[in-house]
Amino acid sequence: MEPFFKPPLHKQRHQFVVDFIKKYKTKKVMDLGCGECLLLKRLKFHKEIEHLVGVDIDGAKVKKKMHSLGPLSTDYLQPGFEQLCVELFQGSVTEPDARLRGFDLAVSVELIEHLLLPDVELFSEVLFGDMAPVHVIITTPNSEFNPLLPGLSGFRHPDHKFEWTRVQFQSWAQVVCEDFGYRVEFTGVGLDPGGRHDEFGFCSQIAVFHRLRGGFNVWPGETIQGETSYTLLHRINYPSLKDNNVLRRVLLSEVLFWAEELKRRWTERESEDTEESKEEDWNEHTGACGEERPPEEEWKSVAADDESDLWRLNGIAQSRNCASQRGCVPVPLDLLWASSPRVAALCKSPANLRLFLMNEPTVKLSQDGCALLLRTDEDEEREADLDRGGAAVEPNQRVSAKLPENWED
Repeated sequence: MEPFFKPPLHKQRHQFVVDFIKKYKTKKVMDLGCGECLLLKRLKFHKEIEHLVGVDIDGAKVKKKMHSLGPLSTDYLQPGFEQLCVELFQGSVTEPDARLRGFDLAVSVELIEHLLLPDVELFSEVLFGDMAPVHVIITTPNSEFNPLLPGLSGFRHPDHKFEWTRVQFQSWAQVVCEDFGYRVEFTGVGLDPGGRHDEFGFCSQIAVFHRLRGGFNVWPGETIQGETSYTLLHRINYPSLKDNNVLRRVLLSEVLFWAEELKRRWTERESEDTEESKEEDWNEHTGACGEERPPEEEWKSVAADDESDLWRLNGIAQSRNCASQRGCVPVPLDLLWASSPRVAALCKSPANLRLFLMNEPTVKLSQDGCALLLRTDEDEEREADLDRGGAAVEPNQRVSAKLPENWED
């Protein structure tokens, strides 16, 4: 039946929901009758959403697909400031559960027609009376369109208990609005390729409800007062930089990466420069150790515009006795902050970067706290020799050893 439409009808319904979320910036969204979680899998990529919930009476069906809603590897490697909590429940939409109160949007895609008519009344009370979301999207088949669908006789699905005409659907929606304080708009997806829209309407008719009065405001983890009839099948919190542990891990990784990169560049430049040129730069800019430091804006402009000047300033920083230590390369925090846009975004200022590193036991700062100390390549090589059972050798120490007389045993 669906190849009758391009794109397929189910994708048009899901796209309608996505467009609504983008327009209204809804943060808390629940999918009633989520089934195999197809809509949820699509919604998890939208940054507007902070809490995503799926409910279905068939728990086995949900369990088969629930792990597809987990974070991707990139979500762990490059987390953002966005937060996302995904929860999946087994339960009936005819029974209330206080944990589903206070949502911005409830979606019911092709669900209502699977309920017995007495259960439709219970569904209305639970959804609009107890849960009371700000917005509700309900889609259901339009029976007036059925004669246009090739090969169809009877209902569109063997489990359908009814299929409403446009008048029947709109009459039910108007009663809901009067009983629970909503207003409604009607639309749909799936147009007749023959252009007879006025006669047959949409293949799937859609009612969009907007609440007229205030409601609940409940967030994940808060204490809920009221009945909880659903079974929680799965819950996962996506990594977020709003989590201090995640923020520290990401920031430390970025700092160490850029510090090593700056050390490598500086080491290459140092081999090309003479001690006299370094001393000239030092005298020109400061005249004495620690007297003057380039302001943050200068570090920024230098890092962005002139790499040779950047390394000249780094040479000045290395000349400070307060920032030097045998066996270490000092990487100025100002330079580190200005060189890495991500570090700058996470820390906001070099002062914040310094405060973060002062409380980080895995790194070492200079005595004045102005530079991150990294071990020299020679020092790392000596330690590697010791780990392999060899002896540490100073860089200038001459070693002589008697070579074997015969290399071809």
